[in-house]
Amino acid sequence: MVGKLTHPASAVGIDDSALLDAYSEAVSGAVERSRRAVAHIEVQDGTGSGGGSGSGFFISPDGCLVTNSHVVHGARRIRVLLADGRKQEADLVGDDPHTDLAVLRVSAEDIAFLDFGDSAGLRLGQIAIAIGSPMGFQQTVTAGIVSGLDRSLRAASGRLIDNIIQTDAALNPGNSGGPLVDARGRVIGVNTAIIRPAQGICFAIASNTARWVAGWLIKDGRIRRSSLGLSGHTVPLLRKAVVTYRLPNATGLMVDGIETGSAAERAGMETGDIIVRFDGAPVTGGDAIQAMLTAERIDVPAPISFLRNLDLLTRTVSPRESRR
Repeated sequence: MVGKLTHPASAVGIDDSALLDAYSEAVSGAVERSRRAVAHIEVQDGTGSGGGSGSGFFISPDGCLVTNSHVVHGARRIRVLLADGRKQEADLVGDDPHTDLAVLRVSAEDIAFLDFGDSAGLRLGQIAIAIGSPMGFQQTVTAGIVSGLDRSLRAASGRLIDNIIQTDAALNPGNSGGPLVDARGRVIGVNTAIIRPAQGICFAIASNTARWVAGWLIKDGRIRRSSLGLSGHTVPLLRKAVVTYRLPNATGLMVDGIETGSAAERAGMETGDIIVRFDGAPVTGGDAIQAMLTAERIDVPAPISFLRNLDLLTRTVSPRESRR
C-alpha cells in the first residue's frame, strides 16, 4: 500500500509564508541595525572640472569611514552626507588603490558605526545584504546570498585583490564603497564592483582585508609594501628547463625592465631573465611574486632564482620599500 506523501515543510508545521517572514525579518533587522552608519560621498576631482559619488560606512565613533579608493582617489574636495541629513567636509586619511580601499574622517558627534565580522567564517549560501547611499539621503538595500568565495579581482592599479566575495545582491550605481553585511548587521565585505555583461554577479572586498587595510591607513596613511624594482610578464618555461632543474611550475616571470638602483639591479639581474623561485616559493608570474612582496620583506635578504638562457642562477636580493 502506498502511503500518503507529505510536504517536508507541512510535516514540521512550517509553511512557505513563515519562512518568508523569517527571511524578511532577518533582512529588515540587519538593515535597521546598519543603515544609520552608511553615508553618501560626493567628490570633486583634482582638475575641478568634474567629480563623482559613492557610498561609505563609519567604522568608529570618531568619524572614520571606509569607502573604495576609486571613489575618492585624486579628489580635491570630499563631502559626506550622513544618514541623518548632516553634511560634512571630509579629510582623506589614507588611500590604497591596490586593494581599492580608502579611509576618510569627518568631524561630527553622535556617529553610528559598524563592526567588522570575520569573513574567514563565511559560508556559501548565507544571507548577504548590500547597503548603499547612491543618491544622498535615499539609501538602497538589496539582499541575496554569498555565491562565491576566494575570488580574485584586478584593481585599477593592475594589482590582483585576493579573497574577494561574490554575491548576487545587486549593486546599484553609486553603491561602491558601501557595506555588505550579514544577518546580524556585521560588515562582511566592502562592495566594490559589478560585472556588467553578467546577470547578478557582484563583488566585495572581504572584511578581514578591509579591517587590516583600514587599520594601517589610519595608523600610517598608506600600506607599506616591498618591491624588487622590475617589470615583467608571464611566460611558459621550456620543458627542458623544467625537467633539468625539477621545477614545480610550468610558467615564470620574464623580466622586461629593471629600475636603476633597484633591488633587482643590485642583485645582478638582467632583462630577459625568467624568475622561477623567490625565497624558496615558486614564481608562476607577476601576481605570484607581488603577493609575496609584503612589508615584512623590506630590506630582508632572500634568495631569488631565475633562468638565463638555459642556466639556473640564484642570487640574493633585498627588496626595497615600494613608493607606489
